[in-house]
Amino acid sequence: MTPVAFYLYADDKVIYTCRLLRKAVAKDAKLVVTGPPSTLETLDQILWTFSATDFVPHCDDLAPRNVRQRTPVLLSQSVQSDARERILINLGTSVPDYFDQFQRVIEVVTDDDEDRLLARQRWRDYLAQGVVPVKFDLDLKALQ
Repeated sequence: MTPVAFYLYADDKVIYTCRLLRKAVAKDAKLVVTGPPSTLETLDQILWTFSATDFVPHCDDLAPRNVRQRTPVLLSQSVQSDARERILINLGTSVPDYFDQFQRVIEVVTDDDEDRLLARQRWRDYLAQGVVPVKFDLDLKALQ
């Protein structure tokens, strides 16, 4: 069963995702980030500029197949199957199709009321599919 983790109370979904990606890529992880087109476009732009010393190699699902296979971070509006070697970060509002084809899934949730409400529904949807998510409270991590 694919493990699912909810990272709660992120100040900003995109900025927090940039940090996650930077850390994961430094450990040679391969990831897919899914979400609405506007969020993925913002993430793409910020990945180019958020750190003066680090670069997170990434491409979108329109890149040639050989580029997508070699790039550690794929930004994709629709999740494809056969992604067992990758981690999925969901910035969308619903449980992605084929989530169970990934090593694990990370859900990034802000403290916005609507975002938390949608996250609660995704939590229930994962439970209905037999997955028991875990949660990490980012507010508490900041205090440590």
